[in-house]
Amino acid sequence: MHSNVMEKPLNAPQLDPIAHHSVAVIGGGQAGLSISWYLKRAGIDHVVFEKERAGHAWRAERWDTFCLVTPNWQCQLPGFPYEGDDPNGFMVRHEIVDYIDRFVASFGPPLREGVMVKSLKRNPHHGFTLETSDGVHVADQVVIAAGGYQIPIVPRCAERLPADIVQIHSSAYCNPAQLAEGAVLVVGSGQSGCQIAEDLHLAGRNVHLCVGDAPRVARRYRGKDVVEWLHLMGYYDLPVHEHPLREGVRDKTNHYVTGRDGGRDIDLRRHALDGMELYGRLLDVTGNILVCDDDLAQCLDQADQVSESIKTSIDNFIARQNIAAPVEARYSAVWTPPRERPELDYRAVGITSIVWCIGFRTDYSWVDLPVFNGRVQPVHVRGVASIPGVYFLGLPWLYTWGSGRFSGVARDAAYLAEHIEARAGLALAARQATLNEAAIGS
Repeated sequence: MHSNVMEKPLNAPQLDPIAHHSVAVIGGGQAGLSISWYLKRAGIDHVVFEKERAGHAWRAERWDTFCLVTPNWQCQLPGFPYEGDDPNGFMVRHEIVDYIDRFVASFGPPLREGVMVKSLKRNPHHGFTLETSDGVHVADQVVIAAGGYQIPIVPRCAERLPADIVQIHSSAYCNPAQLAEGAVLVVGSGQSGCQIAEDLHLAGRNVHLCVGDAPRVARRYRGKDVVEWLHLMGYYDLPVHEHPLREGVRDKTNHYVTGRDGGRDIDLRRHALDGMELYGRLLDVTGNILVCDDDLAQCLDQADQVSESIKTSIDNFIARQNIAAPVEARYSAVWTPPRERPELDYRAVGITSIVWCIGFRTDYSWVDLPVFNGRVQPVHVRGVASIPGVYFLGLPWLYTWGSGRFSGVARDAAYLAEHIEARAGLALAARQATLNEAAIGS
């Protein structure tokens, strides 16, 4: 994650670089560390800049009961697959942090923690200039592995809520005790929203949840975790250009499910039976009234339909492969909204806190390179940008579903490392040819 920086005057003096690197990697999460593993193995000089600590998001931007939603066996960082005694379990936050720390210790990357990259631009002599909190660096090639979740999204209507209503973003949520006594409104039903709403609900808090259009998925079906079925079906190897939605899949919200307590479905209808109050999407704030859409039933139905369609794909795969698998009854809705609730008086129901779980937006304002489209999204082919020597890594669906996850980032990193090594080899050959010509002419 990187902050906005003020533009320098046009007549600002050029700063002398303090170091030159063959490759500069920006970001010390699992993506930046993975590409470092391959670069170090190839003997390529590089540096990894991380403004906080390696794996910062896992350390500081996850709640106390956070756990993976994919089984541990999918943790496949390069040269460091999961080797614990619970491959079908789901690591909790401190175990994830420990996994990253042990990965770092396993190969010793040239990691510069506490160094923020403030700007990245072309350098007429050395490829690229990086202005950092530790001075100016230059690099022949650059890997942008800063992730796609830089700025927490809070809607402008939040500004109309009174100061006595505690408001936090999901990235700042830790546990129910940090919130004021009283009911809690959770806005958003993606993975974070549903899991935080459940965390509060299980702690005995009175929870109100404004849902969205996020799909859901069953945890297990016909004898296996659904993730295992999708793995066997080759879904996680499907490249983005072969997906029915093509690049549009990058904009889709992740399916909600949980790995908590060994893994289970998140069934919002069942939570409603247990007292969680559900509403449609939040549209506006007017006085004490939260104006909600009348689409609650539609959102719940669509989420269920996606889950059932995945089960149908699994059924078809089992039939085609003639796999012996137990037969399982399909899901039957346990609750339907008794009425639509377009308005909610937050004072009347005692809401004192709101947790915004509606995602993040990217911040590439520090990248002064023409590598973005009109939506300020990186333009690339499998991470390779149009400007030679610029790469992106760790983004959702960079190449496959696993690109931004522990399961698939190693494949993307290996691919980019090959490009980087080839380009470095061409540059070395060109420099050697120039030296040879100079020697002949002297």
